[in-house]
Formats: sequence, structure tokens, C-alpha cells
Amino acid sequence: MKILALDLGKFKTVGCVYDTDSQAADYATIKMVPFAMHNLIATHAPDRVVLETGPSSGWVHDVALEGSRAVQVANPTTEGWRWRNVKAKTDRLDALKLARLSAAGELPQVHMPPSVVRQRRGLIGYRHALVARRTRIKNRIRSLLQCQGLSMPHGARGWTSASLGTLMKLSCPADEVQPETLWRCELHEELDGLGAIELRIRRIEKCLDALNRHDAQVARLQTIPGIGPRTAEVLVAVIDDPHRFHHANELGSYAGLVPRQFESGQMSRQGRITKRGNGLLRHMLVEAAWQSVRYNPEMRAVYERIRGGSKTRRKIAIVAVARRLLVTAWAMLRDESSWRAPRVATT
Repeated sequence: MKILALDLGKFKTVGCVYDTDSQAADYATIKMVPFAMHNLIATHAPDRVVLETGPSSGWVHDVALEGSRAVQVANPTTEGWRWRNVKAKTDRLDALKLARLSAAGELPQVHMPPSVVRQRRGLIGYRHALVARRTRIKNRIRSLLQCQGLSMPHGARGWTSASLGTLMKLSCPADEVQPETLWRCELHEELDGLGAIELRIRRIEKCLDALNRHDAQVARLQTIPGIGPRTAEVLVAVIDDPHRFHHANELGSYAGLVPRQFESGQMSRQGRITKRGNGLLRHMLVEAAWQSVRYNPEMRAVYERIRGGSKTRRKIAIVAVARRLLVTAWAMLRDESSWRAPRVATT
């Protein structure tokens, strides 16, 4: 078998053509552009293409699939892949290691979703990045007022039209500000930035809502009490193909919602959750878990059972609810079924 292992870089890529029978390896370096990648794969005609996850792995994966050949995408974050106590680490050695692990069947792999799903994930991630920027701007505005001995209403009341109008009166453009009140100029700029961010978020959400209207999976997940369109779209985009998970434990591990395991000899204990996988998915599930505890009796029961009446176990309980929501959503996507409230036992 001939394996082409690719060590992807920002400007160049090193390819290792590895023959599993003779264990001979040849190398080639190309520019990181689609036509050069296509020519490299067409020239060597490998039986398998191997590459790492990264910013460019999506389009490289698509180019490699054009020839209907097998493609493996490696996960370099696993323990077995990390370089430790080595004297040399080069692009050629990285590519060779990829090829040898693939040949031995020991390569840790990840799922590469189709281009449409990757594009959707990117837009969802961009929307959440904008929300994070908006939060930073709001925090900066509150900090500015606090430094001047001023205050504003707490929570959402501080960002109503009336509150924003009051803040605008306190602000001052840069060409009119006085040396004694330069903070007013900064406030003016932050308010302008806040308005621009709000407009961009609304445009992105409008685009996502248009996509969701034609997506039966997103609509299906919104039948779960406490799950809104933003959480549903993240679940659909990240899970992608529900049949790639064979059981709930696989899914929980993929989302990083399982505890760390420490075992040695007679000692076996569990720690905090691993937090591996998609961080945005975990964040949205935890946010949705708090809403589900309020509106979903089944999730409320899970929360109370895990919490056991202890205030110190609230975070543990809410993570358990988040995992239950994830597994429930996965089962609904897998079986193409809507939410069904649990039956109440009658006497």
C-alpha cells in the first residue's frame, strides 16, 4: 500500500510517500494552494491520504476525496501523538510519523464533516465570537462608569433604549471632548462599537434563522423544553451524522462531558470532566441546562437527584443535566423522533 502523509503548514506542505511493504519514504514540498495539492496527489496516486486537523484540513480533505481514495484525518491532541523527549522535530518527521501510525492502524482519527456542515459551523462560531465581543464592550462601558463614580441599571435593564440614550448623553465625540473628561470620548467610541456589533449579530442571526427554517433536525430539537434555536443549531452542526456514535458514552466523551479517570493498582477515582471536544457545544448545553431545569420536569428531576439538596453540588448536577440533554438530542436525531415527555406512573 502507498500512503501519502501530509504535514500541513501555513505557506507550505511536506508530503511523505510511504510504501508499507518496503517501508521506504520519499518526500516532496509544495505550496499550500489547491492546484499544487491536487497535482501532488495526482502524481503519486496513493491508496490512502493522511493529514492532521487544522485550519486548512477541510479543503485538503475535499481535494483528496476527488480521486475516491481513502482519507484519514488525524487528531494531534491525543496523548499518543504528542512529541516528548525528542532530539529533533521537523516537518518530514511529522509526516513520516503520520504515515507509520496509519500503516500500523494506530492513528487517532477525527470525523471530517462535509463542506456544507463546515461552513455552517463557521458561521455559528462567528456569531458567538461577535456575542463575546459585545460582552467585552458592555463590560468596558460599565468599568468606565465605575471609574467615574457613576452607575447604571443591572442586567438587561442597562441596555434598553432608554439606558443607551442616557449613556449617549454622557458621551462626547473625540473632536469635542475636554482634557478633563477624556473618558467621555472612550464611552462614545464604545457605544458606536456596541451599535455596530448589535447590527452584525442581527444580520448573522437572520441568516442562521433562514437556514433553520428549512432544517427539520433543528425544528425537531426545539421540541425539547429549554432548547432554543441557537442551541439546536449548534447540536445539529456538531453532531452532524448521529449514526457515527454507537452509544451514549461515545457521545459524552466526544463532547468532553465525562469525568477524568485515574486508576492505578487498587486505586480508582474520577475527577472533573475532560473538557475535550467542541467548547462551544459544552457552553451552549450548560446554558440550555439551566433553562431546562426551569421548564423541563424530567431534567429538573435529574438535577435534584444529582444535587441531593446540597448547594455545593449544583455545578455537578447542571453538568449531568447538560449531558442528559446531549444524549436526548442525539437519540432524537438518530431516530428522527420528536420530544416525548416521560410517562407519569399512575396508581
